[in-house]
Order: sequence, then C-alpha cells, then structure tokens
Amino acid sequence: MKPVTKLMWLATLVIISANTQSLFAQSKADIFDESKPITWLGVDFSQTKFIGTPSQFKEFGTITNDEFRYKYADGWNMLFVNEQKKYDVARAVHRGSINYAIDVTQKTNNALKKDFFSNNPGDFKKLTEQDISNVVKNYDFQNNTGTGLMFFVEGMSKGMESMGIWVTFVDMKSKTMLLTVYQTSKPGGFGFRNYWAKPLYTTLKEMEHNFMTWK
Repeated sequence: MKPVTKLMWLATLVIISANTQSLFAQSKADIFDESKPITWLGVDFSQTKFIGTPSQFKEFGTITNDEFRYKYADGWNMLFVNEQKKYDVARAVHRGSINYAIDVTQKTNNALKKDFFSNNPGDFKKLTEQDISNVVKNYDFQNNTGTGLMFFVEGMSKGMESMGIWVTFVDMKSKTMLLTVYQTSKPGGFGFRNYWAKPLYTTLKEMEHNFMTWK
C-alpha cells in the first residue's frame, strides 16, 4: 500500500470510528430533547458533610453514621419511588415519564465507610464541577446506558438552614458528566427525615421552572 493511500485509509477509518461512537454517545443536547429518555439514579451521599455533631440535634434524637447511611439515605431515596407524584422527576426534566435505577446510588451509599459529620462550616461547599466530573468517571452505573440524572448532596447545615445539591446529568456508558448545576434549598418539616427531605423536593420544583435556562 502506497504511503499516501495508507494515510487516506487511516484517516477514513478514524472518521468512521468517530461517527459510529457519536451515534451511541449521549450529549448535553439530549438532556433537553424531550424525545430522549432519562433515567433517575437517585441521591448520592458519598460527598456529603453534615455540619455539626450528632449530639447537637437532640430534637431529632442522636443520629449515628450507620443510621444516616442505612436508615436515612435509603429513606430519602425511596421517597422518589414511593411518592412519585410529589417527587416528580419526570416533570422536573420536562418528560412524560422517566426510567428508575436508584440501585445505582443505593449501592454506593450502602458501601460508604465515612464520618458524615463535621464541625467545620467551611465543609458545606468545597467541591467544584471538576470534582463532580471526577466522581462520575469512577462511578459504577451497573451496566446502565443512556442519560442518567442524579443528585450529589454535598453540604447539610442546620445552622445555615441549607442543603447544597449538585444536580448532575451523566452519560452512563462513557461515565461522562454532561451537565451539573449547584443549588441550595432550605429544609423544613417534622422529624429528621422530613426536615431534610424538603430541600430534595424543592430542588425538583426549581428544576421544573429553570430547566430550559440550563441549555
């Protein structure tokens, strides 16, 4: 094969390969195309810091790391499944319906061996978009493909009356972050679960109204 012909053949192969990959890759535009499916992956607490020690929240009872991990993280995730009309992810992303695969985040949450509690107010927000992208690159999406949506809860502060959430869209096959938007919402309600469930609900409502401005 002549050198020029060989180079042309290699160039053609690269173009074909790139075009083939693009047929299967998700893009940011897919997030806003209402004909494209989205899978709700749940709420991830691997990056969470709860500002304050468990004993400071006596009105809720003493909350341990194990309770936070197994009882509350699971409980908050199940709200999106058991109360879909209220925690309406489909409406938030302007879809008639969505897919659910919350096992993805539940598996990660259940495997955590960390101290969720901190006395440093500076821990409320330390992450950047690049940090979230790096987490996504190493995530186990359990062979799911397509566009996924997940919440990464970073900071929870009763003193600040705020929860910080990274609303994150991903291409599950390539483990690529397509878009992430940081939002804060105010908690409220009776009991530890309900008090911190409110900002998850509020974030969905804010998404519904602001979704198309994220293009």
